[in-house]
Amino acid sequence: MSNVIKIKKGLNINLVGEAEKTVKELSTDQFAIKPTDFIGVFPKILVKEGDAVKVGTPLFIDKYRDNIIFTSPVSGKIHEIKRGAKRILLEIKIDSDGLDEAIDFGVGDPLKMKREEVVDKLLKSGVWPFIRQRPYSVIANPSDLPKAIFISTFDSAPLAPDNDLILHGQGDIFQKGIDALSRLTQGEIHLNLDADASHSKVFTNSKGVQINHFSGPHPAGNVGVQINKICPINKGEVVWYLYPQDVLTIGHLFIEGRFNAGRVIALTGSEVLRPTYFKTKIGVNIESLVKNNVSNVEKRFISGNVLTGNAVNLDGYVGFYATQVTVIPEGNYHEFLGWAKVGFGKFSVSRSFPSFLFKNRKYRLDTNYHGGERALVMTGEYEKVFPFDIFPMQLLKAIMVEDIDQMENLGIYEVDEEDFALCEVIDTSKTNIQELVRKGLDLMRKEMS
Repeated sequence: MSNVIKIKKGLNINLVGEAEKTVKELSTDQFAIKPTDFIGVFPKILVKEGDAVKVGTPLFIDKYRDNIIFTSPVSGKIHEIKRGAKRILLEIKIDSDGLDEAIDFGVGDPLKMKREEVVDKLLKSGVWPFIRQRPYSVIANPSDLPKAIFISTFDSAPLAPDNDLILHGQGDIFQKGIDALSRLTQGEIHLNLDADASHSKVFTNSKGVQINHFSGPHPAGNVGVQINKICPINKGEVVWYLYPQDVLTIGHLFIEGRFNAGRVIALTGSEVLRPTYFKTKIGVNIESLVKNNVSNVEKRFISGNVLTGNAVNLDGYVGFYATQVTVIPEGNYHEFLGWAKVGFGKFSVSRSFPSFLFKNRKYRLDTNYHGGERALVMTGEYEKVFPFDIFPMQLLKAIMVEDIDQMENLGIYEVDEEDFALCEVIDTSKTNIQELVRKGLDLMRKEMS
């Protein structure tokens, strides 16, 4: 094993509802692509309701980067084009015919192709949006030459899916994806593994990568933390990143010549009766995923994990980048003198309740704030769970006053909103910190473009 990079600052939140290590096939005909999943994209729609589509049919493009194409994950018909306030494009719903007829983009060996040919295939097939960049966490610019590409093989967030299980037996496909990525950069491809867990040969036998091991609590699995420790981003530099199932999609493209939108989704959370993994497609309908498998209490459905995921309705759809759906209780209640109770069953970071003595206890947490919003105060708590060499409180204040120079000097290029999720959890001020960080990133992107 190579040297282990130890992450000492962070916090593991143990929740009830981890998925069983079994993968089931999910049969459904309802899917959707949500343009709102793509930061900085202004969609120009290419289809209309009732149109027939194949797997890989272009649905919309980015208005200002028309080479960035978003394609259909299934074959069938456009059921609905849903818009919101100010006619913002929210969802393109597709009724699948179950035939999976696909556009042929041609097979090929990426190691024998020019970089331009690899990029062109990724763009035309709609696979390119899986490749994102730091800073800003937006879809990568195909004309950029990144200093490195990062792939985090593990997720340290609560109830996160097990990528070793998901990728088992698909080493050849994963390697083909790595081969394609190797044509996109002259730098290293960093494949980052959890030092505290065993790994399948899919990862350990990968060629053409730099394997790194990380140890420690969440957010050790965040790609932002890994970039910060191995390849820090300076002004003007770009690092690309993606995740294991994204690499599989790229591998399938070059082996099969088609956009394979297959996804294994972990259905997790305390309100799921039988948490498990489902093999389906990108943008699957939430209702079909949880049907007859959730409790009767008032629930919140989350596309993603409890720290960074997005709340969705029962009739909503899993996000483009999500590989997990979490179901937890809603917290619509007031607790009289809750602070004065002993709280043996309450999760505690500050040791306000004796539950901190039971380190391995799993909790059934809900969405209750347990308090109201108040002034942002300096407590020194953020630094205990924030492993970057950055002053988090000072950076947040610079974002609030929109001080561009200070934001640069304090390291905004290295972070993303997910890196501040734990700060938001322990924040006594109940501030929407992730939303604030995204505001700062969008401001920087606008100023630097």
